[in-house]
Amino acid sequence: MQAFAELLDRLVLTPSRNGKLRLMAAYFAAAPDPDRGYALGAITGDLDIPNAKPAMIRSLMDGRMDAELFALSYDYVGDLAETVSLVWPDTRGANRTPPLSDIVETLNEATRAETPRLVAGWLDGLDATGRWAFLKLLTGGLRIGVSARLAKLALAEFGNKDVTEIEEIWHGLAPPYESLFAWLEDRSERPSPDIAAPFRPVMLAHPLVPKADRDKAAAVDPAHITAEAFAAEWKYDGIRVQASAERGTRRIYTRTGDDISHAFPDVVAAMDFEGTLDGELLVRNPDGTVAPFNALQQRLNRKTVSKKQMETHPAFIRAYDLLVDGTRDVRGLTFRERRERLEDFILTIESDRFDLSPLVPITTLAKLDDARLDPPAPEIEGVMLKRWDSAYLAGRPKGLWYKWKRDPYLVDAVLMYAQRGHGKRSSFYSDFTFGVWREKDGADELTPVGKAYFGFTDEELKQLDAFVRANTIDRFGPVRSVTANKETGIVLEVAFEGLQRSPRHKSGLAMRFPRINRIRWDKPTAEADRIETLEALLAEQGQ
Repeated sequence: MQAFAELLDRLVLTPSRNGKLRLMAAYFAAAPDPDRGYALGAITGDLDIPNAKPAMIRSLMDGRMDAELFALSYDYVGDLAETVSLVWPDTRGANRTPPLSDIVETLNEATRAETPRLVAGWLDGLDATGRWAFLKLLTGGLRIGVSARLAKLALAEFGNKDVTEIEEIWHGLAPPYESLFAWLEDRSERPSPDIAAPFRPVMLAHPLVPKADRDKAAAVDPAHITAEAFAAEWKYDGIRVQASAERGTRRIYTRTGDDISHAFPDVVAAMDFEGTLDGELLVRNPDGTVAPFNALQQRLNRKTVSKKQMETHPAFIRAYDLLVDGTRDVRGLTFRERRERLEDFILTIESDRFDLSPLVPITTLAKLDDARLDPPAPEIEGVMLKRWDSAYLAGRPKGLWYKWKRDPYLVDAVLMYAQRGHGKRSSFYSDFTFGVWREKDGADELTPVGKAYFGFTDEELKQLDAFVRANTIDRFGPVRSVTANKETGIVLEVAFEGLQRSPRHKSGLAMRFPRINRIRWDKPTAEADRIETLEALLAEQGQ
C-alpha cells in the first residue's frame, strides 16, 4: 500500500507527461502481482469497490471531529480524500497496513456493514499520504493527471510493446491483469481473450497548419492539398465512436475505448450488421437535421437511458470509415478502397440510425477554406482531410489525416465568481464563472453565461487567484463572489466552439467548450460584451 501511495503522490506533483510515464513504468517493474494490477485498475478507472462510497467516508468523521469544523475544512481544501487524510486523528501503535491486494480483495468480499470498520482500521494504520491514496482508491476519480490512455502507454513502455496491442486486448481483461503483466514481461504469450466485437485503436488527425505558418517544421504545403491526393469531409460536433458488431455481440466505444453501449440502446438495436464502423455519434432533430452538442450531452455519462430520452433525443452515427467488413479486417486497404466499401456497407443497414458522411469537393484550398468558415450547418466545426492512399493506422501518423477546424468564437466577459479546483489545484481559485452585460429595469447588470477552468497558463492562474483573494465581496459555500461592476473588475477573453439555447442556464444560453483565451487587463469592465452579441451569434446559427 505504501508504494501505491508514493506513486500517486509523485504523479500529482509531476507535471510532465514523460515524467508520469517513467513513474508508472518504474512502479510496474518494482511492484509485485497482484498489487500492481489493482493499482493499474485504480488508475484506469476499472477498479470498483462497491461498498466504499463518499457518504460512508464522511460518516466515519462523526465523533472524530466537530461536524461544522469538518465542513469548513472540506470547503477550504475542496477534496474529500485530501480533507479526511489531513484531519484524521493519528493513532499510536496501529497495526501495519496490509498490501494493496489484501485491502482490495478484503473490501470486495466484505458486507456493507463490515466496510466502515475495515476502512477506519486501515486509516488508523496509515500516515497522511497513505490515507489520501487509500481514500482515492476507494472513491475512484483519482484526479492525478493520468488518463487511461497514458497508463496504457506506460504499460507499453514498461513491457517494450506497441500500445495498440494492449488496447486491442484491453476489454477482455480485468484487474489484477496478471496475464497482461506476464506477457509484458515475456513470461507468456500475448493474452487472447475470446471477446466478440473488440475495440480497435482509432486513427487520429493532426491540425492543418495555416498558410501563415507554412515555414514552421510542422507546416503543410497548401499545394499538396489537392483533390487527387486528399478527400475532404465535414467534421461534425459530436463524439467520435466505433460501432462494432460481431458474432451477435454489439458494442459502441469512444475513441479512448470506453464502452458506452448502455447509454445508446436505440443505436445498438439498429446494429444489424457484421463489421466495425468508425464515425460520429450525433442526435437528430425532428426535421432530420443534426442537433446541437448539448442534445447529445443529455444522453452521455448515463448508466441508463429512459424511453422518453430516446424519443426526444434520438441518436445516430454518421459513418466516416469502415474497419471490418463482415469478417474481413480492411484497415490495411487504402482510404479510397475503404470508402467504396463503406458506401456499399451503409446501403445494407436498414435503419436511420446510420448514415454516410458526405464528401466535400476540393477545387482549391482557398475554396475549401471558405467552406470551412461557412459550413452548411452550425453543428459542423470544420473539415477533415484524408489522403486517398492512407491505410487505417492506429495513433496519429504524420502526413495522412488533417483536421481543419473553424476558428473559435470569442467574447469579452467579466469575472463574477470563482471556486477552488481539485487535486494539485486545490489551493488555487481555478474554476471561474463569467458574465456579460444585459439591460434590466432600465439599468445594466451582469448575467452569467459560462464557466471555464482551463486555457490559462500557470502564471495567469496565479494572477487570477490573487485577484479573487483581493477582491472577494461575498461567499456562498465554496464559491467566492468578486467585485464586478462598471468601474471595477477583470475582463476575460473567452473562446468557445459553439452556442446553444439552454433553459437550465440563467442567461438561457450554453457555451460549448469555453476556456480562458487571455486576460484583458487593458479593457475596462464597462466595455465587455453584451448579451445581444451572443443572441446575434445564435441568430446566425439559425437558433
